Amino acid sequence: MRTDSSPGTLPAREHLPAGDAGTPVLDVVIPVYNEEKDLQPCVLRLHEHLKRTFPYAFRITIADNASVDTTPQVAARLESEIPEVKSFRLEQKGRGRALRTVWSASDAPILAYMDVDLSTDLNALLPLVAPLISGHSDLAIGSRLARSSRVVRGAKREFISRTYNLILRGSLQARFSDAQCGFKAIRRDVAQALLPLVEDTGWFFDTEMLVLAERAGLRIHEVPVDWVDDPNSTVHIVKTATEDLKGVWRVGKALASGSLPLDRVTRPFGDDPRDRDIQDVPKGLARQLVGFCVVGGLSTLFYLVLYSAFRQFSGSQIANALALLVSAIANTAANRRLTFGVRGRGGAVRHQAQGLVVYGIGLALTAGSLAALNAASSDPGHSTELAVLVVANLAATVLRFLLLRAWVFPDRGDSEQELTVVALNTPASPTYSTATPQHAQHNGSYGPLPQRQPQPQQGTYDTTTYDSTTQFRAGEAADGTWRDATMQLQPVRPHDTDPRDPR
Repeated sequence: MRTDSSPGTLPAREHLPAGDAGTPVLDVVIPVYNEEKDLQPCVLRLHEHLKRTFPYAFRITIADNASVDTTPQVAARLESEIPEVKSFRLEQKGRGRALRTVWSASDAPILAYMDVDLSTDLNALLPLVAPLISGHSDLAIGSRLARSSRVVRGAKREFISRTYNLILRGSLQARFSDAQCGFKAIRRDVAQALLPLVEDTGWFFDTEMLVLAERAGLRIHEVPVDWVDDPNSTVHIVKTATEDLKGVWRVGKALASGSLPLDRVTRPFGDDPRDRDIQDVPKGLARQLVGFCVVGGLSTLFYLVLYSAFRQFSGSQIANALALLVSAIANTAANRRLTFGVRGRGGAVRHQAQGLVVYGIGLALTAGSLAALNAASSDPGHSTELAVLVVANLAATVLRFLLLRAWVFPDRGDSEQELTVVALNTPASPTYSTATPQHAQHNGSYGPLPQRQPQPQQGTYDTTTYDSTTQFRAGEAADGTWRDATMQLQPVRPHDTDPRDPR
């Protein structure tokens, strides 16, 4: 749920035109470290497969992660012999760092990567990128855990993989099935907005990217794959698992604190402009009900504990009022964050004030119930008081949820105008920058998202790096001039009109 306008909100997806023969549509990145033996067979096999089956222009980019063998020489030779192959070298290790650098600099609208061992059957590559080309999805991943996947690997790796994905589901509420399969793709416009939020530079890069994308409401397409384990893999399982668990803790903490501006990485409802006139679309009612019930159950226990404590030195009415006040403040804060997804401190005081009004209704019901109990019995037992309070709280729960949803935390997404920031920039020199982006120096807040760069000419890389210090206000371009910040929507199908269609 967004409670404020979001200048970084992604535009609607569009089907990539099939007529652009200049810029490659697909850029497949192969991160390598000391792969002098496997690199050439991998690139040749991938190039032959793409030439034979892929209907768009493509590029294969070799990302050398500070190899100390002859991998750079092999990559340079392949680049000189095959026009569709490019290579560059990073002086620092890290698969995430390599992917971030290449994806940030690439001019291809579809960005993908795969492991050099080609454990995944290449027949899944076209199904992987097809929903991104068509505009249906934002990211796509190969899944070894899908029912129709066929996987050959040892019991140890199978156990570790499934355990890791269970941890993600339990701790970060991830719904995708396979976070670590080295076979993924992403749309370039999504990568430009999403990568500045991803901090990890190693193996956890994939997981963090997918979790943030899913939390932002982006569509992740999963492709069942045929996968054969590489027995010569150099991945250190224990070290990688430890770093992954640290990453899970860091991302979970950031999501719980609301420090990630995920509202900037969203899609509008409906990619056809005619569909954007739909009003009052229910948004997450089932999830909100579940969250509200969980928070309500914990709040009730908290309230009963407080009531029992306050009852030791005060009367029932005073104990009830104090316990309900403290639990109401905690309940409003928890529902604000967990049930209705409101992040940040904006409007927190107003929400608490409105929550106190809802608290007043609950106080009236519980106080009235206690008064009725005292009128019926001069000395009711403590267990009887607790039972009456539980019934009164349950009676107020439905009304409390309706008030929170409709009044305290309404969805203002349809009523607030969202501005699109337009910035013009000039591509930098054609070199790759391996410096750590400023957003990785996490201090609890994030700078503005980078602006979309213009497409370079044919045969060149757009190597402009992100600079989080460059800021533009809505409507202000890089040259200092002012323009209309409102994007004029054009019909996707301008000739698809029907006088009988009320839209």
